[in-house]
Amino acid sequence: MKKIFIILCVGLCTVLSGCNLPEPKDVAALVPLIPRTVLFGDPEKTNLKISPDGKRLAYIAPANGVLNVWVKTVGKHDDHPVIKATDAKVTLYWWAQNNKNIWWAGDNKHILYWTDKDGDENCHICRIDLATGQVVDLTPFDGVRVFLYASSKQSPDELLIGMNKENKLRFDVYLLNINTGALDFIEKNPGNIEDWIVDNDFKIRAARVINEDGSITLLARNTEAEAWKEVITWKLEDGLKVDCAGFTKDAGFSPDNKKLYLHDARKTDTAQFIEFEIATGKETVLAHDPFFDASQLVCDSNNKPVAACIEKERLSWIALDPEFEIHLKTMQAADDGDLYLCNCSGDNRYWVLYFSHDNRAATYYLYDKKNQGIELLFYSHPKLNQYKLSPAEPLSFTSRDGLKIHGYLTYPLDKPRKNLPLVLFVHGGPWDRDSWGYDCIAQWIANRGYACLRVNFRGSSGYGKAFLNAGDREWGAKMHNDIIDAVNWAIDQGIADPKKIAIFGGSYGGYEALVGATFTPDVFCCGIDISGPCNLATAISSFMPYMVNLRKQFYLRVGDPEKEAPFLNSRSPLFKVNNIKIPILISQGANDVRVSQKEAEQIVETMKARGLPYEYMFFPDEGHGISKPENNFTFFATAERFLAKCLGGRYEEE
Repeated sequence: MKKIFIILCVGLCTVLSGCNLPEPKDVAALVPLIPRTVLFGDPEKTNLKISPDGKRLAYIAPANGVLNVWVKTVGKHDDHPVIKATDAKVTLYWWAQNNKNIWWAGDNKHILYWTDKDGDENCHICRIDLATGQVVDLTPFDGVRVFLYASSKQSPDELLIGMNKENKLRFDVYLLNINTGALDFIEKNPGNIEDWIVDNDFKIRAARVINEDGSITLLARNTEAEAWKEVITWKLEDGLKVDCAGFTKDAGFSPDNKKLYLHDARKTDTAQFIEFEIATGKETVLAHDPFFDASQLVCDSNNKPVAACIEKERLSWIALDPEFEIHLKTMQAADDGDLYLCNCSGDNRYWVLYFSHDNRAATYYLYDKKNQGIELLFYSHPKLNQYKLSPAEPLSFTSRDGLKIHGYLTYPLDKPRKNLPLVLFVHGGPWDRDSWGYDCIAQWIANRGYACLRVNFRGSSGYGKAFLNAGDREWGAKMHNDIIDAVNWAIDQGIADPKKIAIFGGSYGGYEALVGATFTPDVFCCGIDISGPCNLATAISSFMPYMVNLRKQFYLRVGDPEKEAPFLNSRSPLFKVNNIKIPILISQGANDVRVSQKEAEQIVETMKARGLPYEYMFFPDEGHGISKPENNFTFFATAERFLAKCLGGRYEEE
């Protein structure tokens, strides 16, 4: 279950039950209200990609009221949309692999993008012909999910993809011709392979299998005709995570196809990147930190590692190639935000850079290695720069049982930092983490007059496998204790008013909002849940058929609904509804494949029967979270008034 990502909708059905909430207090405007349309609307430009030949840039931006794909020539101002507005069905998906909402085909003539139907995550690959603007769905199969495994320099018109077309439980490998749409069956999945790894010659040379005990085995072979050999096994406690969108860190082959680059924590507590020689088993550490996980390995267009990133309180970069070090330093000096290396041209001359900031809009740059020149291309949300935003300030404290917990605080501007109403905003996953940088919800909370507290509780990723494993079987227990310890820390520091604390989150964070209302009902004055499970047994049992390995991970790290229903019930808010004393706002999408509609309906029906205060917002055209801008505007208008009634803050009039 992922954290909610705000991206882009229609069709709202709202059910209200009598909440008898206090009316909002008059609040003096200390700083200008940032309009919800600015905070939660589409970015003006985003998802920048450079063509393999380095001559053109593509990005996503609105055109005629809908998101479209735009193209411009490097060094020119000839930006133009490439899809006819009536055909444009481009959106921004949080589940897009490696942030590839759009990407260039190797022939420089086509752009590819993902689409699904109202958040059902049965993603298709669509092709745009840049010469004609024609859009073709290359995988037009209902109820089928598609993965992208590899593209090739040698075969620029071909992709290797995975689909569960023949069997909903497994993803077989197909060769897709993007010009003709022809599909060739390449390799059958025996049923246990979660991830296929392709070498630089476009051959399937490695694969990862999830075993019954939760361990992960790496298979490798010299040629596609040879049998697979087991070369590495990671135990469950080694912390290598898998989601229904694949592994969180991709593996790749070295330029000579003899070695693999892997994310690994078998011999250390924190995850590191290693180079693994397949024939000999020799391992070379590429990037490691004793306190934080290595988070990103960047390779050039030839798949040579050039840099790695450690995510601490902020991002910290390491140059792996001496020749790249000077370029990395020049890139970092261009902006005071956190640098992300997005992609590069086929000759490695041009690099697309993205800088995230905590209190202003993200920036995109184009770096030219030839002359070490950097060009600022655009801001993702330039209207944000018209307003004063709040910084995200790192924090840490010690939990009641001695774990060091990290997080971030975002304060309202021009208010004393004491006795503030506070919103605890809990991330999803839970095997994920909050990071430094721009967060539209944190800024919205602070701008409306509340402190926003984000906490990386045990079970969060990024702080080593011992910290992640400390969350095993601790949903509604020690993980929630960390949340409460964070609140108590904020109260003890004099930051938070103990009578005005709200809990808000999506997915796992939504579960935490319900836990806060039912397990610790005296701590919070209200709660907001987006796509959160209320009954762990039914939530885990309702995963889609292709989520076999994700379900297996939940059985081991959360609980087995077939064998441990009483245990899971003891950790489920549904069975403690009678404890609720506070109003709750619940939002749910009809097409959610991770937390089904049944989860919201169970707790809403139970609260309604008991006469407990709630508001329920149901979106028939959404999946996991809220993605469409119209729905975002509707939801956050409701949430804003809800918080103002409970915490006494301000809100933007409809």
